[in-house]
Amino acid sequence: MIRVLRSIPAEHLKLLIFDLDGTLVDSQLDLAHAVNAMLRKFDRAELPVDVIATYIGDGAPMLIRRALGDPQDERFVKDALHYFMAYYREHKLDNTQAYAGIPEALSELRDRSNGRFRMAVLTNKPVNPSRGIIEGLGMNDFFLQIYGGNSFSTKKPDPFGARVLLQETGAAPEETLMIGDSQVDVLTARNAGMWSLGVTYGFAPESLQKHPPDVLIDSPSELTSAIGMGAVSREGEIPAREGFTE
Repeated sequence: MIRVLRSIPAEHLKLLIFDLDGTLVDSQLDLAHAVNAMLRKFDRAELPVDVIATYIGDGAPMLIRRALGDPQDERFVKDALHYFMAYYREHKLDNTQAYAGIPEALSELRDRSNGRFRMAVLTNKPVNPSRGIIEGLGMNDFFLQIYGGNSFSTKKPDPFGARVLLQETGAAPEETLMIGDSQVDVLTARNAGMWSLGVTYGFAPESLQKHPPDVLIDSPSELTSAIGMGAVSREGEIPAREGFTE
């Protein structure tokens, strides 16, 4: 189902920025296995997959800190993160797959727009495993750039990474759509003055209730229709992006 709070003027869009985990790919199980491997290594109790899923979205350091219960020993956190990353690098594609319908949606967006839509990935996951997953799943050709949580000095929802992509592509904020599964992506869009599209099939759909996106979808199959809905909302109005209030 497509729900419109502020309809997106698709005819003006030039740049689509996608989140990775929970948006393009279902990486939940591999991340959970890596977290639990780290917990076993340091004699901690393993956590359920659905609990670990709630810790995902703010980057690997925060994921590990949350899984460990926010310890004060920074050396311990650093060692645990190092082990997690080493394990995850080797196992990042054991179970991870693109969500059903995502490759087809990306192909349609690219082909239907005759190249007008440029697409990029901006994730809080470290950049090397992010690029490895995109390449391993055969989706490299869709994206002009892939940036991760360690590509810049700040992470989403700070808008710096988004602004770099705007500068690199020459797109204006009002010509750009951020697509993601959590409030982190919605806030990134707002902080950069961009449009936002939320997906409820990802890891943190409940956070989209607190910070609702301009448009919300429940399935990858709805992505192209949602972006192609044009500027007229269900009420027949053409709302301005500025002045949005929750």
